[in-house]
Amino acid sequence: MEFINGTIVALYLAAMLAFGWWGKSRTKNSSDYLVAGRRLGPFLYTGTMAAVVLGGASTVGGVGLGYKWGISGMWLVVAIGAGVILLSVFFAPTLQKLKVFTVSQMLSLRYGSAAATNTSGIVMLAYTLMLCATSTSAYATIFVVLFGWEKWVAIAIGGAIVVVYSTIGGMWSITLADQVQFIIKTIGIFALMLPFSMHAAGGLDGIRERVDAEFFSFTGIGLQSIITYFVVYTLGLLIGQDIWQRVFTAKTPKVARWGGMTAGIYCIFYGAAGALIGMAAKVALPEIAGAADNKDVVYAEVATQLLPVAVGGLVMAAAVAAMMSTASGALIAAATVARTDVTPFVASWFGKQIQVNSNENPEHDVRANRIWVMVLGVVTVTLAILVDDVVAALTIAYDILVGGLLVAIIGGLLWKRGNGVGATASMAAGSLVTLGTMIILEIQAENKFDGVYANEPIYYGLIASAVAFIIVSLLTKTTDRQVIEHWNLRVAGKAQDAPVNATAQGPTL
Repeated sequence: MEFINGTIVALYLAAMLAFGWWGKSRTKNSSDYLVAGRRLGPFLYTGTMAAVVLGGASTVGGVGLGYKWGISGMWLVVAIGAGVILLSVFFAPTLQKLKVFTVSQMLSLRYGSAAATNTSGIVMLAYTLMLCATSTSAYATIFVVLFGWEKWVAIAIGGAIVVVYSTIGGMWSITLADQVQFIIKTIGIFALMLPFSMHAAGGLDGIRERVDAEFFSFTGIGLQSIITYFVVYTLGLLIGQDIWQRVFTAKTPKVARWGGMTAGIYCIFYGAAGALIGMAAKVALPEIAGAADNKDVVYAEVATQLLPVAVGGLVMAAAVAAMMSTASGALIAAATVARTDVTPFVASWFGKQIQVNSNENPEHDVRANRIWVMVLGVVTVTLAILVDDVVAALTIAYDILVGGLLVAIIGGLLWKRGNGVGATASMAAGSLVTLGTMIILEIQAENKFDGVYANEPIYYGLIASAVAFIIVSLLTKTTDRQVIEHWNLRVAGKAQDAPVNATAQGPTL
C-alpha cells in the first residue's frame, strides 16, 4: 500500500519539474517571470490564488482542528477566505492598476519615503523566507512517512524540486503547478476524503450519536481563538507579498476582484470540508496515536486507513500540493523583494544606485531573477534543515509583518492625510512594541503558548502602530503634491508601467 501511494506522489513530483520547462517557454522578461506577464484570466487567477493561500495549515491542519474541536475547527481557514475576499473586493483592483512588483514599491509610490519603503522590504523578506522554510519542512514530513527518508534528505529533495521548477519558469511555472495543485486538492478533499470519511463515520447522524453536542458548536474552539484567527490571518493576507504578487498577475482589475472573491468563497467551503473530515475521523478513528500532541497526523491516518490504496496516494499528493504551492509562492516573493527592494537599499550604503527590472535588457533581468530564486531557494532549504523551530521564527516574522506594516499599508490606501513620516513612525512603533511584548512574555512564560506564540504582541503592536500613524501624520506636513498626483494617475491606471525607485524625495520613474 505504501509503495503505491509513494509512487503516485513521486509521479506528481516529476510532473512539477515538467511544469518548469513549460513556464520557461513563456518567460521573455521580468514581467513574465515575476507576475506571469500580468495576463491571467479568471480561471487561472482563481486557481493560483486559492492554491497559494491554502497551504499545509489549511489542508492538513484544518482536518486536525476538526478532529480536536469539531465544526469550529473550520475558523482558521474561514479567516483565510475572509482575508482573500476583503483583499479582492476593496484593494485588489487598485493594486492591479499600480503595475508594481512589490508591497514596498506601492509604499514608495504612495508616500515617496525611502525610510518607509526600505523598512517594509526588510520585514517582508524575513517573512517570506520563513514562510518558505516552514512550508518546505512541512511537506518533507510526508516524504519521511512515504519513502522512509531521513528528514534532512526529505527536505533537501523536496526543496530541490520546488527550487528547480520555480527557478526555471518563474511565475508561469508556478501558475501551472498551482492550477494542477488546485485541482488535486479539490478532488482530494471534496470528492474523496469527505465522502469516504463521512461514510466510515455513518454520516452526520452517526457523528452526532458518538460525540458531545459541543462538537457541533461553532464557538467550541473558543471566541478568543476565533478572533485571533481573523486578526492574524485575515489581516495578514491583506499585506503579504506572496499574496499581492498573485494579485499583480491578474489581466484586469475585474479579474482581480471577481477571481479573488471566487477563491475566497472556495476557501470557506474548503475549511468546512476539512472540519467535517476531522469530525468524521474522530468517530471512525477515535484513538489515533499521537493526535493529542500533534493534530497534523490525523490527515495521514485518514488517507491511509479510511481510503482505498490508490485514492490514499492521491490524497497524500493533495497535501504535498498544498504545501508546495505555498512554498513556491513564498520563494518567488522572497526573491522579488530581495532583488527589487533590499538590494538597491543595501547598494545605497556604498553610494551606488541599482536599477532592476527595467526591461531595457529583458534577458539579463530574467537571468538575474532566476539567480535570486535559486540562491534564496538554497537558503530556505538550508534553514529548514538547520533550524529546529522554524515555526517560532515564522511567528515572529508574521507578527511583525501585521503589527508593524499593516497600518502603514492599509492606511496609505484608505487615508489621504497619511504621510511617509507617519508611515515610518507607524512601522517603527508597531514592530518595536510587537517584538518587545514577545520578549517580555517569553521571559515570563510558563509554557510555549505564553511566549512567542501568545496573541497579545500582535494586538499591542497594532494599537501602537495605529496611534503613531495618526498622530505623526497629523503633526507633520502632507505628502509632496507631485507624489500624490502620480499616485492618483497610477491608481486610475493612466500612468505608464515603469519601475519604481524610492528616494528621500519620492518615487522616480
